[in-house]
Amino acid sequence: MLSAKSLFQEILDNDQSFRLFCSIAASGEAQGGWENARIAALVPASERDLAPKITRHGADEDKHGRIFNALLKKRGLEPVEVPPDTDYTMLLEQQGIGLAHEKLKADQPLTVQDIITYLAHSRVTEQRAADQMAMLKKHFVDHPVVGRAIRMISNDEDNHLAYAHEELLRLASAGHGRHIQRVLRETALAEIRVYRDVSLAVMARMGRILGWSRPRAALLAFGIHALYCYERLGGRRRMVTLKMPDRRNALGGPATAAPEFA
Repeated sequence: MLSAKSLFQEILDNDQSFRLFCSIAASGEAQGGWENARIAALVPASERDLAPKITRHGADEDKHGRIFNALLKKRGLEPVEVPPDTDYTMLLEQQGIGLAHEKLKADQPLTVQDIITYLAHSRVTEQRAADQMAMLKKHFVDHPVVGRAIRMISNDEDNHLAYAHEELLRLASAGHGRHIQRVLRETALAEIRVYRDVSLAVMARMGRILGWSRPRAALLAFGIHALYCYERLGGRRRMVTLKMPDRRNALGGPATAAPEFA
């Protein structure tokens, strides 16, 4: 039976597919950690209260990268180089989504519009991450190898999503509502394209590693394209709507540690 659970179980059971999965995940999280650290350092004076929250966001992403690398180490595996067409974070940047690395490498303070771009990027991408982790938690929450990691990362992603909602709503109430909605729409449209392309690239590589038949590979590719069409036609609304989260001030404290994965 072809399902999300059976697919991930197959990837988990094979050393090489698990190695690729964890390597891609660790690389993306580490990149997110660097980006958040730079944004925290460049926050404009009017938004300085955000700096500790952005710092915690980055610390969480760094922690997730360490968790995925630790999962590899426990299995006696080394990370592999991430193929460019599977690099979700960098492909989004190439599409002009989020803050360009050239801007983050400079020492010029960001603007409020830059912060809106950052938060909109977080709102959209953290929705994707939270949805994925919720799916994994549903099926693998008690798994002896990855269950603990999935629970921890899923909780963090929910916090990140709540934070993005709350801060964007605060800025909308300060008069930036139309700009926020425009940036959210542009970000979501670009993200669903990149997610489709990355998913196709990842599944193609997994298929070669795991020896999938052509019909099975074609069925998975069809599913990825169908998801893109659904999101293009309106399913992306979950990524652009804003509502006050149940978790208020979700990033208001220090990052939680993960000593067992350090």
